[in-house]
Formats: sequence, C-alpha cells, structure tokens
Amino acid sequence: MTGLKNWVKYHFSKRIHRDKLHPSVGIQQRSLVVQYIQAKASGTLPPFGSTGFKVFSQFEEDGLLLYLFSLIGEGSKTFIEIGANDGINSNCSNLAIHFGWSGLFFEGDERLIKRGRKFYAKTPTPYHPKPKYVQAIIKAENINELIEQNGLKGDIELLSIDIDGNDYWVWNALTVVKPKVVIIETHTEFGTENIVVPYDPNYMYPGKHPVYHGASVIAMNKLAQRKGYRLVGANDLGINQIYIREDLLVNEVPTVTPESTLWHPIAKKGHEKFHEIKDWEYLEG
Repeated sequence: MTGLKNWVKYHFSKRIHRDKLHPSVGIQQRSLVVQYIQAKASGTLPPFGSTGFKVFSQFEEDGLLLYLFSLIGEGSKTFIEIGANDGINSNCSNLAIHFGWSGLFFEGDERLIKRGRKFYAKTPTPYHPKPKYVQAIIKAENINELIEQNGLKGDIELLSIDIDGNDYWVWNALTVVKPKVVIIETHTEFGTENIVVPYDPNYMYPGKHPVYHGASVIAMNKLAQRKGYRLVGANDLGINQIYIREDLLVNEVPTVTPESTLWHPIAKKGHEKFHEIKDWEYLEG
C-alpha cells in the first residue's frame, strides 16, 4: 500500500507541475505586468498586499514579487535563493520558469539538488538559461565567498533567504551583492519583541526547541534599515518579510511597520509558543 501511495503522489505531483508550466500561466502573468505598468502611469496601483498569488512559491510570494518587479523592472533577471530546497517550489522558480531569470540556488541536500537539476534540464526548454545549484551548508562565514566563487557580485534583482535558523546572521554578513528586493523568513512566534537568537554556526533545525532560532520581525526590520532597505509587506502569515532597497518605488509602494504584518490569526496564535522559551538567551536586534 505504501508503494502505491508513493506512486500516486509522484504522478500527481508531476501533473501539477505540468499545469503550472503551461504557457497560459506565463501569458496571464505577463498580462498582469502590463496592467501594473499602466496602473503605475495612471496612479491607480492596487495595494501591495492585495497582489499575492501562488504558482511555485510556498504561499502567495509569487504574486507579490511579480508586482514589485513589474514596477521596478526586471533588470538583469538575476536571483540568489539561499535554502532553495529543490528550486522547484521556491520563491524564485516562477521568475526562472516563466520570465527567464537565472541565478544561484543554494541547498545542502544533494538529493533535492539532483531533483531540481533534472527538472530544469528540460524546463522551460533545454536551451533556456539554467539556474546554478550550489551544495553547501550556509553560514555567515562562507556566504560571501560562495556567491563570488559562483559568479555573482554587485547588483542583483532578488535575494531570498529561508534556512530555518541563521537567516538573520547570514543577511547581516552578506556584502558581496546588493539586491533590489529581499524576501527573508522571520519568526512571527516572537511577536513584537526585538530579539534575535544568538548565532550558532553549527545550528541545524530543530535544535534545542523548534521555535528557538531566527529573529523577530522587529529585529529583522532594524537589520534591514541598517542595510538600506525598507519593509513593504509580507505574505499573509507574516513569515516571509519583503524589503526593497530604500531608493526604489518610494512613491508607489509605501513603507509598512513590522507590527502590521502580524495581523493573521495564525501569527497571533503562534506567539503562544514563545512563552515556552521566553526566558532563554536572546540578543537585541
């Protein structure tokens, strides 16, 4: 029975991916890009938070990122995703598959990388620019060297960080590239506390406690401001905070407070978990 379940799951997953790859999906999104550009010219842009939808992303990040890059422009079409899983269900895959972006996928699990490389070998065509996979356990000490060794430096369009642990410390250490947009996992369980779990280069999730890692939305926002970014929103659950470089879309996309991204009932309920570890060691953001 287990073998049958795995067979059904595998083939159902392949069918879902085929649906997402259909040209109509890209055509519809490109139509949205035109609408956003026209709305920008006429001063009738929709609120950022209303533009989310999911194609390959975990939540509605695909739509939110499409909105921002419709207004900013696609530029070099270059991304870096740290903690990419297989690079198929990720924050950058929709841009890679439907808009021709390329860049670096960092992932520690060779099995996931193998699966991703197989997928992109024929997606969207064998001749299409391919993202590059880099197998590595990402730390504050190695992130700049790894990126530069793999061919990127200076301005890029998008940085995504989701490593279930040292996300804050990796972004803090990152200097070799300057992305226009940053999407980074943040710990809504910490509520409005200004706290960061101390850096541990050997941390592996779930560690001593599944909630004891990362940074609060307040602490992450302070880091973003120090690095020259402003918060424009998050996915509905507040987990993935989205920042843009402070010189971009100043009049089109307003800055929001980190507290405003914690509105969802799930985010509010998740804060209850913090009480189990509220007296553990933290640093101020």
